[in-house]
Amino acid sequence: MKRLLAIYLNDMSRIGRNWAAIVMISGLAFLPSLYAWFNILASWDPYSNTGSLAIAVVNEDRGATARGKELRLGDEIIASLRDDRRIGWTFVDAAEAERGVLRGEYFAALTIPPEFSEHISSVLTATPQKAEILYDVNEKTNAISPKITSKGASGILDEVTRQFIRTANGTIFAIMNEVGLELERELPAIEAGKAMLFRLEELFPELNRLVDAGLTDLDKAQAIAAKAENYIPEITRLAEAGSAMTEQLGVWIGRTGQALDALSPGIKQDLYLLQQAAIGVKQLNGLLQDVKTDPAILQSELDRVGRRLAVASDVNDKLISLFERLNGLTGGKGSAAAAQKLQKLQRDLQLQAAIMERLSLAMAKGEKPAGELIADLGRVAGDTASGLEDLLGRYDTEIAPGIAEGAQTAKQKLEQAHEALAAAAAVIPDAGSLVSGAAKGLAAGRSELAAIKQALPALEAKVKELADRLRAFEQQGNLGDILRLLKLDAQKESEFFAEPVVLKENRLFPIPNYGSAMSPFFTTLSLWVGALLLVSLLTVEVHEEGIRYKSYQVYLGRFLTFLTIALVQSLFVTLGDLYLLHTFVAEPGWFVGFGLLLSALFMLIVYTLVSVFGNVGKAMAIVLLVLQLAGSGGTFPVQLTPPFFQAIHPFLPFTYAIGLMREAVGGLIWDVAVRDLAILAVYAGLALLIGLGLKKWINASSAKLVHKAKESRIIH
Repeated sequence: MKRLLAIYLNDMSRIGRNWAAIVMISGLAFLPSLYAWFNILASWDPYSNTGSLAIAVVNEDRGATARGKELRLGDEIIASLRDDRRIGWTFVDAAEAERGVLRGEYFAALTIPPEFSEHISSVLTATPQKAEILYDVNEKTNAISPKITSKGASGILDEVTRQFIRTANGTIFAIMNEVGLELERELPAIEAGKAMLFRLEELFPELNRLVDAGLTDLDKAQAIAAKAENYIPEITRLAEAGSAMTEQLGVWIGRTGQALDALSPGIKQDLYLLQQAAIGVKQLNGLLQDVKTDPAILQSELDRVGRRLAVASDVNDKLISLFERLNGLTGGKGSAAAAQKLQKLQRDLQLQAAIMERLSLAMAKGEKPAGELIADLGRVAGDTASGLEDLLGRYDTEIAPGIAEGAQTAKQKLEQAHEALAAAAAVIPDAGSLVSGAAKGLAAGRSELAAIKQALPALEAKVKELADRLRAFEQQGNLGDILRLLKLDAQKESEFFAEPVVLKENRLFPIPNYGSAMSPFFTTLSLWVGALLLVSLLTVEVHEEGIRYKSYQVYLGRFLTFLTIALVQSLFVTLGDLYLLHTFVAEPGWFVGFGLLLSALFMLIVYTLVSVFGNVGKAMAIVLLVLQLAGSGGTFPVQLTPPFFQAIHPFLPFTYAIGLMREAVGGLIWDVAVRDLAILAVYAGLALLIGLGLKKWINASSAKLVHKAKESRIIH
């Protein structure tokens, strides 16, 4: 247990001491939240912008005459569409509509044909004909827009149908009224007035509630505006502090560049030292090839050159460390290639030392050095000398200038950041003015709404008085005949037949916008993506000099580091959803808690795959992500997907993770949430079983394969 915790504490300590690591880890913790936020914002309320979908409308209706009355129903449809802002109706001629739809300038086109009114009026003849409206759609422009525009076209047909039924039935009942109820022509108007009066009386409690709710909302908005005004000075201070910090960093980088200039001759001198050591090995190789050389002299030279190689190896190791540190400052310019060269030279130096040790042992036993070893020594020494000659040749022309250029680039970027923060600080006062203006507008709106609330009681009393008088009048029986005659009211009967059934919607778990409804899916997806980012950039193995850890210690110890970062990722995503995007969440606390739980589970699954299977595990995690995108039911209901995805749906972690987040967003039903938690616990158990039970065996069995793959210098 102590060694397990030691791995985790060492990781945290190293991250805390290395500013570059802090920057990278912070980026890894923050990046997944951008994935969720941008997708939620992009899908926030797409159906409120359907007025931007351009649909061409062509009216070719030539009209008709029915019973001496001229009908131009096409013009009536056009007039109603001009007042309809739900779709971007664009009124053009036929040629323009055809050209625009073919080229994607319009998503669809509606054409009212010349005989439209004529066919509608044929209902009064012996051979009625159904009228048509032509609908042309370009489905290649977008996958969703044809569905929306089709709804718009269907809406036009429905409205035309309702108007026709309403008109036809109204005419029938009007004839009946003219025959049998001529003396009661005013009764429909009286009945309509009575119904409106009673309806108005019923609406007053709702009106009072809406006014009270409006006042409450305005009070909340004023409080928010006041808080925003209070935060403006703090934002200004932060911007100024950031500007000062970037300016100081620029000065530091400038001083660092001067230090590099001073260090350059020393680096070059160390390279000359390495070259001399390589030349010494080549000379020793010549003595070894000479059979006449005294063995005592050979043994002495082996010892002397061995000591020089040890010094050279130590110097080279320090140069490698120096160039690797320069990579973080300069972005790899100049230093990256040099570091790679020196790492190869380090391997060659170590190989030469090993060969010389074998030669020395052979001579100590009185044996003749093997010719194959002498040849290997000569070859490696030649490669080392050649590599150092190339490195020295490019040091003044490529490496040193590249390092200086990288430091200058870093300084320029900091200067740009300083300028941006200074510009931001300059516009903050304007933002403060806007917030102050909004606060004044809210105060004025509240004053007007308060005046309306004050006037409502008097108006309600008047309406109630009139309604009571009308009820008293009806109780006397004077309206009995009127009520029977109203059954034949043309307007009421025609409205009923035009729309005999009205859909009454009851929303059990109301969510105000599409973006909030999609937040469970995108939040869950971003947590898996965050886990993939971590295993892609951070190592799952532990290599400590002089310490050998057991397999389960490496697995659990390094997992604690990944888990810590994953939990920070989850907090960024969920808290950003709540307080940055202001997505609707019925249970904010459980939303954040479930997010932490899912982040820990996803990190455990992905980490286990990579820890046990290496690079293959990364591929497995990506494949699992792809399957879950389509098979989890996060966007379309899984019942609409092909049979394959319906079959794997119950076995995917996303299925229950998204369900758990939906419970927090829409409203918790605990038996559903507990079921999802129980199944997710099974996935956690399977991951731990694989990690603790199979890691040691699979890692050992695949070690040779991994080593061979690394020799390609392409696969790490």
